[in-house]
Amino acid sequence: MARIVMKFGGTSVADLDRIRNVAGRVKREVDAGHEVAVVVSAMAGATNQLVAWCQSLSALHDAREYDTVVATGEQVTSGLLAIALQDIGVEARSWQGWQIPIETDGAHGRARIDAIEGAELLRRMRELRQVAVVTGFQGLGPDHRVTTLGRGGSDTSAVALAAALKAERCDIYTDVEGVFTTDPRIVAKARKLDRIAYEEMLELASVGAKVLQTRSVELAMKEKVRVQVRSSFSDAPGTLVVDEDEIVEKEMVAGIAYSRDEAKITLRRVPDRPGVAAAVFGPLAAAGINVDMIVQNLAADGTTDITFTVGKADLPRTEATLKEIRQAIGYGEIAADRDVAKLSVVGVGMRSHAGVASTMFRTLAERGINIQVISTSEIKVSVLIGAEYTELAVRALHSAYGLDGA
Repeated sequence: MARIVMKFGGTSVADLDRIRNVAGRVKREVDAGHEVAVVVSAMAGATNQLVAWCQSLSALHDAREYDTVVATGEQVTSGLLAIALQDIGVEARSWQGWQIPIETDGAHGRARIDAIEGAELLRRMRELRQVAVVTGFQGLGPDHRVTTLGRGGSDTSAVALAAALKAERCDIYTDVEGVFTTDPRIVAKARKLDRIAYEEMLELASVGAKVLQTRSVELAMKEKVRVQVRSSFSDAPGTLVVDEDEIVEKEMVAGIAYSRDEAKITLRRVPDRPGVAAAVFGPLAAAGINVDMIVQNLAADGTTDITFTVGKADLPRTEATLKEIRQAIGYGEIAADRDVAKLSVVGVGMRSHAGVASTMFRTLAERGINIQVISTSEIKVSVLIGAEYTELAVRALHSAYGLDGA
């Protein structure tokens, strides 16, 4: 017997037939004697439609009213799933974020969870054997209004609920069978991993892998919540995301991720003086722009070039912010490039294996692929390359690190 949180994404609840399929999966866990809470996303496409309506009415809409609108997608799904469960004889009740409550900060549209009061859910799960169907993606802010957690926030809702309920594990059901060594749409020989460490999954999520939201992995690692990524459409075992200590044989490289959502910016002829980097990146941080890879090169004339990457969606704001501070800094010009991709090799085994970076650089050189920027961490090496080489680079590196399956 176990307490389990099951989370189903938008593709898993895209229509009534899929909602019935989800109800059947939940019933199997209940029939096995488990206590179950379910977290649901909005039906596929529903949130996009709601967001589009808000933007059509006003490009600068009130974030509080935006949350009021977009949170309704999950409310519909939770009610429908509760009805489907009741129809097959499972005691179930839907819960919205504010009813539990899932308490968040006041950052509407991108709120962070502060606390979850799970006592009533636990009582019903224990005493009534009732399945709690909880809306993902939403909570209750300090102003007593509905908040939303940002894209992919239902993953975070599920992990946070699992931590609050002290669940044995959190099963994330999606449209893939688990976490693969790379995108199987690009590399046919990509392998599904049986287990992956929190740190590896966090790095992969942060550099482009779209299986789990980054914040959900951070929370799982902090609270030691065992997460299993599974498919809604097959009974194949998924991938467990666990503590590194649970993985006996640590591979040198666990996976390769890529992102085409990056843009590169270079500030040319920046005066080389103390504090200039702070003068550049301080205003960007104040504007809420996340900067990733950074390289600074000293020129012979006493100036420096500063190159860094931001998300493509942030590029217009980044350029506008840099133009505002041009006179104060005194740089020469801005050069922006959207046609780049970030490629990352990730693995906790890098701590005890040498030569990971050199293998990456050599493999790319043999394919004639130029490296524009390099960034490293203890278990990751990332490079920026021309976007047109993305698939070739992923395939070449996957083979070079011996990740190809049969």
